Amino acid sequence: MTSPLYVAIDTPDLARATQLATRVRGHVGGIKLGLEFFSAHGQQGVRELAHVGLPIFLDLKLHDIPNTVASAIQALHDLAPAVLTVHAAGGRAMMEDAKAAAHPSTRVVAVTVLTSLDGNDLASIGVPGDAHGQVERLTALARDAGLDGVVCSGFEVAAARKAWRDGFFVVPGVRPAGGTVGDQKRVITPRAALDNGASILVVGRPITRADDPDAAARAIAATL
Repeated sequence: MTSPLYVAIDTPDLARATQLATRVRGHVGGIKLGLEFFSAHGQQGVRELAHVGLPIFLDLKLHDIPNTVASAIQALHDLAPAVLTVHAAGGRAMMEDAKAAAHPSTRVVAVTVLTSLDGNDLASIGVPGDAHGQVERLTALARDAGLDGVVCSGFEVAAARKAWRDGFFVVPGVRPAGGTVGDQKRVITPRAALDNGASILVVGRPITRADDPDAAARAIAATL
């Protein structure tokens, strides 16, 4: 069975990214590459990491007018990432066009509320209510737009799955028990996230900044 654990490798150092992915590949199910990596290395960097032999989760969080997002996704077609992110706040038309433009094998998932935000942050940008309500609203919108799933914290994933039984749920902001939270505000343990309904878990710094990344990945995988 493929591990639900994806390691977030967000570094501009291609050699280090390749080394990290190679070291942990026996204990994770995929690699998440975000803006920092993509800004430094683009599509060629993604191809280099694909040689490690793990599925690629391309976390670009695209958010623009529908035509621009669709064109950007079409430009990524040859990469055929396993998972690709857009922002649900871009609206239904943008999400519909994103899914239509994606490679048939790519799951397009919508970011609902970043795990670095809480209720106070949402209020400051004009979003009423708490994170939970916003995640539920945007999950329904993503489902109706024909996407494959959403990205949400482990605290909201149970409600999201209840509303979307066959959805694909990505849970970031995952930290081992007793781990450093960093800039995340809504964090949860890997086991709890999985129990709440996560399809895949994204873990970055607890693995990539560990003295022994392989041992750290193995320890987290053992809790699953």
